[in-house]
Amino acid sequence: MITRAAPATRAADPRSWPLALRVVLVTTLLSIVSMLAVGAYLSSVIADGLYEQRRDRVLEETVEVRRDLTETLGQLSGATSTQQQDAANAFVQTAGGQGGGDRREVALVPVQTSGVAFPVASSDRTLFDEVDEDFTAAIADQPDAVSWRSIGREDSEGNTEPALLVGTRVLVPGVGSYDLYLVYSLQEEQDTLAFVQRVILGGGAVLLALIVGIAIVVARMVTTPLKRAAGAAERLAGGDLTSRVEVAGADELARVGESFNDMARSLESKVEDLTELSRVQQRFVSDVSHELRTPLTTIRMAASVLDGKRDELPGELQRTVELLSAQVQRFEVLLTDLLEISRFDAGAAELEAQRVDLDALVVRAVDDVRPLAGARGCLLDVRLAGEGMDAVVDTRRVDRILRNLLTNAIEHGAGGPVLVETGFSDDAVAVVVQDHGHGISPEAAERVFDRFWRADPSRARTLGGTGLGLSISVEDAGLHGGWLQAWGQEEEGAVFRLTLPRRPGGALARSPLRLERSFDRDARESSSSTPTGEILIGPGLVPDLTEPSGEPGPGPGSTTAGGER
Repeated sequence: MITRAAPATRAADPRSWPLALRVVLVTTLLSIVSMLAVGAYLSSVIADGLYEQRRDRVLEETVEVRRDLTETLGQLSGATSTQQQDAANAFVQTAGGQGGGDRREVALVPVQTSGVAFPVASSDRTLFDEVDEDFTAAIADQPDAVSWRSIGREDSEGNTEPALLVGTRVLVPGVGSYDLYLVYSLQEEQDTLAFVQRVILGGGAVLLALIVGIAIVVARMVTTPLKRAAGAAERLAGGDLTSRVEVAGADELARVGESFNDMARSLESKVEDLTELSRVQQRFVSDVSHELRTPLTTIRMAASVLDGKRDELPGELQRTVELLSAQVQRFEVLLTDLLEISRFDAGAAELEAQRVDLDALVVRAVDDVRPLAGARGCLLDVRLAGEGMDAVVDTRRVDRILRNLLTNAIEHGAGGPVLVETGFSDDAVAVVVQDHGHGISPEAAERVFDRFWRADPSRARTLGGTGLGLSISVEDAGLHGGWLQAWGQEEEGAVFRLTLPRRPGGALARSPLRLERSFDRDARESSSSTPTGEILIGPGLVPDLTEPSGEPGPGPGSTTAGGER
């Protein structure tokens, strides 16, 4: 589920989209937002302009209608009521028909009368549905002003049309007071506004299409040189130092291409120089190492002869011969390590793999270092898996890794116990070596496999190490397709874990043993029983692992040991 969801999650992240797509999308979205904002603003301004223009004209027409009505009724002050009613009806019908028929409706309502009163006159009886008490009260409060408000009226098809309701009071001496109501339709202005909005939307759509096309062209102009540069960079990263970018023009992108080509040429020159220097260095180390073997052999033979006659020499010369033999051995180890490093650098290291039991290699390595452990007062706690530890490995290289790890653990373990544990899984075997000495920090764990690196340069090399042991060990593990990892805590201890595939080059997903472990010895001893195959080794407790029967036997200066301390 997680594996399938991960690509979908990455696809939903805009940062993983192609640059051209993002440019087009951002340009389109910003253009849409901008056009919507401008269109809304223009629509609002046009609507306000049409409304205000129509309202001002309506108010002017209302004043004219009121003046004409006052003059018409003023001329009928001495006429009969029938004549006045006929004149009022005729005026209302005439005024209501002006301006395009349904453009204006008129109603006249008496408020107070003197003389003969005539009833309500209206060009449209539905007009009174829009008049309420608040509007009538507003007219009464300001009889000389013209009151108005926006309303919506239903047409014959049930659609709501915008309109303006206008009202004013007409005072006619000798006739009476009347409220004049007029309704002006705004449907024509509404139609004009709708037309303008359609034009704006159509023009915006055309403009948006043009902007998208322009964005695509601009994006391709920018991204095409970048794609060429990316392709050249990928080829350069893949080892093709002759890869270059085709440069056309003299703009900023062309300058980027020229800068890339300059960088590639400089990098090619530097790599060639470094390659030649590395080749010279490797040849020098290899030649010097080989040339030193002949005089070293002579010196070793001479030292061996002197060492054989050491008892016959004076006391002060015996110490000199002992030091000479020790330093010749150290020199030989250093020379062997240099030769091995030169093979790795030259890519000439090869595996001589065969199927073996890794537990047997661990037991043999422990047997090799047990005199050193006894001399340092170090207890070796060996916990073997007992079975399932068979793998195809280079015995010489794995044995060298194990001896390096055990020797380092004993040397830097400050006399504390060293745990050696093996484990296996379906596709891997592993060995863990844990000490309780000076420990290493997380920063040191990252550099502990560097050549000639030391966590504490001031610490004496009591065993005469070369500083190349762990570097060679990690190369040996990598040659198998395995891992050699380190972890620890300062003043607590260090843990080294070797993980190897069942066959060289096999894929490793995880190690059978944990790397991060507790350094609490009491808790570990009380929480775990002695597993089958455990061999405890320490001063005065050293089994003889070379017995044919496999039973531990007494060694020099030691006693037998079974599964208990």
